[in-house]
Amino acid sequence: MRPTQPRFAVWRILPFLGGLLLALLVGIHFGAVQLSLSEIWQGLTGADAGAQIETILWQIRLPRVVLAACVGAGLAIAGAAFQGVFRNPLADPFVIGASSGAALGATLALLCLAGSVTVITSTGQVPWLILAAFGGAMLIVGAVFVIASLSNLGRSAPLLTLILAGMALSSFTGALVSLIMFLNHEMLNTIFNWLLGSFSGRHWNEIMIAGPVILVSGGLLWMLSRPLDLLSFGDETAMSLGLPSGKVRLLILAAATLCTAACVSVSGVIGFLGLMAPHMTRILLGPRHGLLIPGSALLGATLLVIADTLARTVIAPTEIPVGVVTALMGCPFFLFLLISRGRQTM
Repeated sequence: MRPTQPRFAVWRILPFLGGLLLALLVGIHFGAVQLSLSEIWQGLTGADAGAQIETILWQIRLPRVVLAACVGAGLAIAGAAFQGVFRNPLADPFVIGASSGAALGATLALLCLAGSVTVITSTGQVPWLILAAFGGAMLIVGAVFVIASLSNLGRSAPLLTLILAGMALSSFTGALVSLIMFLNHEMLNTIFNWLLGSFSGRHWNEIMIAGPVILVSGGLLWMLSRPLDLLSFGDETAMSLGLPSGKVRLLILAAATLCTAACVSVSGVIGFLGLMAPHMTRILLGPRHGLLIPGSALLGATLLVIADTLARTVIAPTEIPVGVVTALMGCPFFLFLLISRGRQTM
């Protein structure tokens, strides 16, 4: 029976892939101008669909839904990794300060550059916002590890210390962002809208920058599926099986943080997705990370594409920040998990 397991696992992933393709199709279809299936097909295959249809498809809809799928997949992969490392299904990608650091970096960029200055790279014009958010996330996470290491006199920092350091720095950076918003009323709406999360106005350049980072870091985490499985049993068990748990945990956390930072830098702060997708996938596919990570990526991409489609169509032409939609979806789910875990421990 064991040789047939991988083949069966592939078949178990296919419904997730089908759901993502359906969500992408729905996301491309709905908008200010609805595109029929024939128009979408003609635009994708290069047939004569008309200049207006091609512009809507290739310059507005496709970049948006593709970026939403990439960010959803990245946040879900990072969430699965964090939950595995911390051995807690309530953990998410923002547990050690990545999102708050990205928010601070982006806020400073919006304040100093007014959101209009760009830098030329090999992929074209890329907003400084992306680079600032990414740098802020990595800076805060690095500070978390330094503080946690200093508190343990150079020894391997326990998980609780990392979490507490992340919470402390998240609160500190959140206070700095609030202070900046309070002192700069003219930039209040711009900063506030970014903090709520949105894919409005995104183009292929953001995908070309964030996409490879998400792909590489997500691929690395998938390659570390076996160590993640061992870490889920505890450090003593992992070390008894020959796994250098401290070094492997650091590598996993670094890759998950890199993935999270790339996502947040192009979308803003989108909460709860990294919590929901891995937990739902774990229920459907089981706890083994070799299957959990790709399943979470597909489900996370599907959920965020659906959330973004709802955000721009529910009260059109007004657009709801996608972070608000994911919060409305995720908060009841989080409370359900808390109640369920509380009953299990009674």
